[in-house]
Amino acid sequence: MSANDEDDSGGGLHPREAQYLFGHAEAERTLLEAYRGGRLPHAWLIGGPRGIGKATLAYRMARFVLAHPDPNAPAVQSAHSLAIDADHPVARRMAVQAQGDLLVLERTLNDKGKLRQDIAVDEVRKTVSFFGSTAGEGGWRIAIVDAVDELNAAGANALLKIIEEPPPRALLLLVSHARGTVMPTIRSRCRVLDLRPLSTPEVGQAVASAVGRETDAEMMAVAALADGSVGRALAMLDGPALALRDRLTQMLERLPEVDPMALHGLGEAMAGVDPQPLATFVDTVNAWLSARLAMPQESGRMARIAEVWDKVNRAARDAEIFNLERKPLVFSVFALLSETARTPRSP
Repeated sequence: MSANDEDDSGGGLHPREAQYLFGHAEAERTLLEAYRGGRLPHAWLIGGPRGIGKATLAYRMARFVLAHPDPNAPAVQSAHSLAIDADHPVARRMAVQAQGDLLVLERTLNDKGKLRQDIAVDEVRKTVSFFGSTAGEGGWRIAIVDAVDELNAAGANALLKIIEEPPPRALLLLVSHARGTVMPTIRSRCRVLDLRPLSTPEVGQAVASAVGRETDAEMMAVAALADGSVGRALAMLDGPALALRDRLTQMLERLPEVDPMALHGLGEAMAGVDPQPLATFVDTVNAWLSARLAMPQESGRMARIAEVWDKVNRAARDAEIFNLERKPLVFSVFALLSETARTPRSP
């Protein structure tokens, strides 16, 4: 189970199953040209907002390399994209998580069946034996980290050791929803590939593919409000989620001013065990923070925003894992956001 199943622009499927990628042809060409040109960096940091297709692109690259292990092969040199046939053995094995030359690091379930706060450090340490073992027929070993933002300090340091001393024909694809939160020593050793939010028509096309019907007015309406995220648009097809997002967006626009009564009302609207309101809350707040991380900042302020991003997401994971009351979370998150909005940005 992945914590990031919604991070796709591939038609609503899990990224490992998606055969289509909407709106990122340029990023796809960058990966393809690096591979067939014989200058493929061993580590890539694929950044951008949640839900725009980062994980889908990572799996797409992994499928292509494992299916075509020789970058000089005619099929690679003549390729126009990273697409491979859905019936290819690599595609079939990857869809059912049976591809031995691919290691995926993501948050997993704990002994109580709840999603962990972080990617477990023991999972990260598997990279040592994975990259040290004999690869399959093509000789490539590929690891996808989805998402690198969800590594704790121990996990990040364990991953750094592999990035610093990669074996031959090793490829690491690190997905990041907030690149500013990634350990600087990891960022500096990766080729950065930032994905842009999708256009409204691209989101509409992907949503239509996900729900299996023609694009209609409702789809285009949520696409226009989704800030380029297919995952967000799919969630907003649920009417209450859209209403909650609108309400929250209005409150974020008023920061650093905070209305305590509005916070009480928001907390009550999020009460209960339904996971969707919490997911909508976290997604909307993350989008607000990610927008600020993308602005020109002096390093100290960027570090502060990254710290707030980490605190917000850890608090939300605690609420999810331990089924905590949502109202205290709302108050604590808005206290952090108000402070972030109040601090002046460097010119």
